[in-house]
Amino acid sequence: MYALIQTLDDWLAKLEKALVVLLTAGIAGIMMAQVIRRYFFSHPIFWAEEIAAQLLVFVTLFGLSLLTHSGQLVSIDFLPRALGPRARHLLLALLGGLFLALGVFMAQLGWDWVNLPESRLELGATTQLPRWYNYSALPLAMATLAFHQFAAVLRHLRAALWPTDEPAKGVAA
Repeated sequence: MYALIQTLDDWLAKLEKALVVLLTAGIAGIMMAQVIRRYFFSHPIFWAEEIAAQLLVFVTLFGLSLLTHSGQLVSIDFLPRALGPRARHLLLALLGGLFLALGVFMAQLGWDWVNLPESRLELGATTQLPRWYNYSALPLAMATLAFHQFAAVLRHLRAALWPTDEPAKGVAA
């Protein structure tokens, strides 16, 4: 079961990375087209800024999930570095469990927000597209973040309970 969860975690990260690359390319493409149309042809794309801002939010949220997967979130790690390997992994599992709970809580709050009637009825200012699909990026990204964190907690628990010579993935050395 452990190997399956770690494999799913890696596949999810690959999928998210491809999504972030595509969304970033979309932002660049939309903004380049906007500049060309606005300054060379005097006919701007009226929806470009709204869509680019939405894509930037998607990139940010899924980028946060990717940083969680790779263990590259900003952290203060003087205490874990001062501990031995077993105690360090236990502490990181405990802290990871708290972050996991926060990720699940944020996903649930986001889901509740997306399902509010006023969120379902809201339309974009320039595109007139429903905004709920934009808002749904929050619970989806937080759910993927929570899964990555769950896999990391399992790695730390395994390293603490059944130590080996290889370092756990996503641990600052």
